[in-house]
Amino acid sequence: MKLTFITILLSSLFFFSSPQNGKDAIDYEADTNDDSLYVNSAFPIKMGKVSEAYIAEKRHYIDSFYNKNINSPFYSGSFIVVKNGRVIYEDYKGYANAKTGEKITATTPIHLASVSKVLTSVAILRLVQQDNIMLDQKVTDWLPDFPYANTTIRTLLNHRSGLQHYSNFPGLMKKRWDRKKVLTNNDVFRLLVQNKFRLVTPNDTHFDYCNTNYIILALIIEKATGLNYRRAMQELVFKPLGMKNTFVFNYDTDKDTASKSYRGNNIFPWDQFDNLYGDKNIYSTPRDLVKFDLGTYSADFIDPKLMQEAYHGYSAGKVAKPIKDYGLGMRMRFLPPNGEKMVYHNGWWHGNNTSFVPVRKDTVTVVCLGNKYSNRPYSTLSMVSSLFYKKKTEIETPVPTELELGE
Repeated sequence: MKLTFITILLSSLFFFSSPQNGKDAIDYEADTNDDSLYVNSAFPIKMGKVSEAYIAEKRHYIDSFYNKNINSPFYSGSFIVVKNGRVIYEDYKGYANAKTGEKITATTPIHLASVSKVLTSVAILRLVQQDNIMLDQKVTDWLPDFPYANTTIRTLLNHRSGLQHYSNFPGLMKKRWDRKKVLTNNDVFRLLVQNKFRLVTPNDTHFDYCNTNYIILALIIEKATGLNYRRAMQELVFKPLGMKNTFVFNYDTDKDTASKSYRGNNIFPWDQFDNLYGDKNIYSTPRDLVKFDLGTYSADFIDPKLMQEAYHGYSAGKVAKPIKDYGLGMRMRFLPPNGEKMVYHNGWWHGNNTSFVPVRKDTVTVVCLGNKYSNRPYSTLSMVSSLFYKKKTEIETPVPTELELGE
């Protein structure tokens, strides 16, 4: 197994030497000279020009949907729809910090919650691409004290490991649980080692969405790179893709400066799970997530065969016509009438509700990030299914207004 110090160094050098302007990297036509209308890719990809007729048609529908289902006095966040790097629709509203009056803008990073898993997954795939780790490698190869001998990197990624949820540790440990301790990823690992909690299901037999999986994946990234997760994510994903407004939250240094998380007008208090990363705690912007999505179309960033692994379903098992499925860090819905596959990932943590929907068949990216408790961002799935697939499908509906008012 190779260490990746040299690979990561070369990746960093490539970032600073490679074209950062999308007009050099993407096959746009010559009249794309208004940079505010484009999200630029750091890697060469070929995507055609988006016609003004297409933009006008889609923008009309998006505007109507956004103002009916997302935009409200109770929504705070950021929203974007991009086709081939061309921004079709974009809006920012609300406050990153209501007390100081700091407004949310295009460069305001918001907590991605579980959308962070998509980025963690791609970091793992990049390490696979570099021949550093293998998808079907045992976790014990990297973390020898890990108490579950059959668990693999793949079954962590696709939530088929059967590990206990770390949020269930207090109930499992009862009086032995320290409710005042702010946990780190290493703490979660040590608790698994010390307690050897029974598996919810045997490894690779059932799907059970579990944040603990991505806590362990973050530790594997650290072992494989020799870097802490924050630095490793910068080198593997953020820097190569030019995601300059994206970072991994540091509980010790970022609590005062990071965008706040609200329920109604009240800030969510920090709790003992706020120092964990891999499953959450990446902060980003819609434009940076579009850069991320564009990067996944380039073989220079990620091998297309590995991306096919990510979009392959593992959770539905032998169900003939599944409704839902889960790949490697990516959720899926199969839409009527023809079972078209829509990939996406939602997130929720405290008052942050997020949705990332890459429409692969149309090279479209839809992102909605909210920092004020509401499931309005999730309605983007209904918008995408109506606008880019064959049949309107109501997937998520906004919560009643009275529930958004908070305490």
